[in-house]
Amino acid sequence: QVYLVESGGHSVESGASLTLSCRASGETYREYCMGWFRQAPGKEREGVAIIGSDGQTTYKTGIEGRFTISQDNAKNTLYLQINSLKPEDTAMYYCAAELPFYAGEYACPYLAEDFGSWGQGTSVTVSS
Repeated sequence: QVYLVESGGHSVESGASLTLSCRASGETYREYCMGWFRQAPGKEREGVAIIGSDGQTTYKTGIEGRFTISQDNAKNTLYLQINSLKPEDTAMYYCAAELPFYAGEYACPYLAEDFGSWGQGTSVTVSS
C-alpha cells in the first residue's frame, strides 16, 4: 500500500515557477509508475507527466518543455517542476501511482482511470 501526499501548490502570477512534491509512505514506490495529473474546474482529469521505475518519462503533448518530472527515491518523493506558469495551468494537481502492466512489453499506464493510488491533490492557481 502506498500513501501519497502532495504539497507545493500556491497562487502565483504568470511567469512564476513552482515545484510540486509528492511524498510517499507505507512502502517505497521504486517499482511503481508515478504520474502527475491535473484537473481544472469543469474539465476532465488529464495526465501531465509519467515516470517509470526505470526513470523513463512521458509528457503531455504541447507542454513545451515547461514541466519536468523527477523522483528522489532516497526521500520517497516525486517532483514536478513547472516553469513559466500560465493561467491555463490553473488546476488541482494530483500525484498517482500504479504498477506497470504487460502488453507485449512492460509499460506504464498513462490514463488517469488506469492509476489506482492517488493523493488528495495540491492546488495551483495562476493569475495573469
